Amino acid sequence: MSAQNEGIKSPEPRSETVLVVDLDGTLMRTDMLFETFWAALSIRWQNLLAALRVLPEGRAPLKRKLGELGSVDVAGLPINRDVLAYVQRWHDEGGRTALVSAADQKLVAQVAEHLGLFDEVHGSDGTLNLKGAKKAAFLSERFPGGFSYMGDSHADYAIWEKATHAVTIDVPRSLRARVDGLPVEAEHLTTRRPLAEAALHAMRPHQYLKNVLIFLPLIAAHRLDAMTLMQAALAFVAYSLVASSVYLLNDLLDLTADRAHPRKRERPLASGALPLSWGTAMAPMLLIAGVLFSLPLGPDFLAVMGIYYFVTTAYSFALKRRLVLDICTLASLYTLRIIAGGVATGISLSVWLLAFSMFFFFSMAAVKRQTELVSRVTEGEETMQGRGYTSGDLPLVANMAVASGYVSVLVMALYLNSPAVTLLYSSTAPLWGICLILLYWISRMVLLAHRGEMHDDPVVFAARDRVSILCAGLILGLAVAGTVL
Repeated sequence: MSAQNEGIKSPEPRSETVLVVDLDGTLMRTDMLFETFWAALSIRWQNLLAALRVLPEGRAPLKRKLGELGSVDVAGLPINRDVLAYVQRWHDEGGRTALVSAADQKLVAQVAEHLGLFDEVHGSDGTLNLKGAKKAAFLSERFPGGFSYMGDSHADYAIWEKATHAVTIDVPRSLRARVDGLPVEAEHLTTRRPLAEAALHAMRPHQYLKNVLIFLPLIAAHRLDAMTLMQAALAFVAYSLVASSVYLLNDLLDLTADRAHPRKRERPLASGALPLSWGTAMAPMLLIAGVLFSLPLGPDFLAVMGIYYFVTTAYSFALKRRLVLDICTLASLYTLRIIAGGVATGISLSVWLLAFSMFFFFSMAAVKRQTELVSRVTEGEETMQGRGYTSGDLPLVANMAVASGYVSVLVMALYLNSPAVTLLYSSTAPLWGICLILLYWISRMVLLAHRGEMHDDPVVFAARDRVSILCAGLILGLAVAGTVL
């Protein structure tokens, strides 16, 4: 007997039947094994070695060890609200409930205590991995009067065979058909959006805008022939794939901080829209794909990509928590994109361009931190979780953004007054207007960040801001005028 249940209609509780609820992928839109793994890794990368030493002993000892190495905030974990409502109704109507999971007992107990809905709590004890057939045998012995079971995976089929009532959560059609073939009443809850959509979102394709900087050396050198453009386009694709790999790694390491953030908590991995197992697999796959696309561009470009990945990984593990050093790192990553464009196309980079980019992007990185600090101050928080700043640092961070931004304009002005400019431009008069526009735009960005009217990432914000787009168009127009007049 089967029911397609898109809403919340738990059956009437029966005194002799216990509602047994799985944790990973059922009550929670996450997996505690991956939660503890990434929590441990975010604290110390050496914890990976400690976990590998325990791995040969089996999954239960591994789960216990990871639980000791990494602290998980159960209050911030993404709950499946549909499942929670189902359990709540069963509980409110006097039915007995049990939370039984293959996750480690300590974590399962913490979740149950936080929710306050379960009469019994059972998890893996460091020796026995309470999953599949072992879990089915345990439940049959523990609840001889019968039990209703909520689960989400193929491993739960052995348990549904022993249950008196089956509830599946977001299972594939093949498993749903198998459950429908059992001689028990079955319900099917569909609560998750398509994973492909969540996976694409987790890759942050909107951030690929930053990789357009790869084309900047072409524009600055007036080298826009077909071959050079093709090389830059290939570099753009390779860089974007590697960047997505890094974004996923950063999100996996930053789960706790993201879940405490008003906007970042909606990211696919933090919200549970994308399983952590998917993120863990996608990160190395995208890295490998990026390397393969890099090979035709030569070893020098591959070396720049390697430096980029090393720096971004160091940022994810440690540098983002270091005062000011995090801003310097972000600025250098922008400049690395410009260097990558020059290396991929064989264009020599001007010292003027590199100096301008370092000061300009230091300003943008400071604006990013300023935006995050303003958000924290608005919410009444004194510190930024996972970062090295306090609310009292806000004026100084804003001053750094303004000062560095204005210095980048000064570098532009000095360039326009140097002999080097005559090599590419026939007239410098229109180019001085670029300095004025940059002064206006940088000042406006800092003021918007101060008012709390900006997205966390100023580059992404600028791509959607009409005034910023207009300023970019005017700068391009003035650059063209300086070339042809």
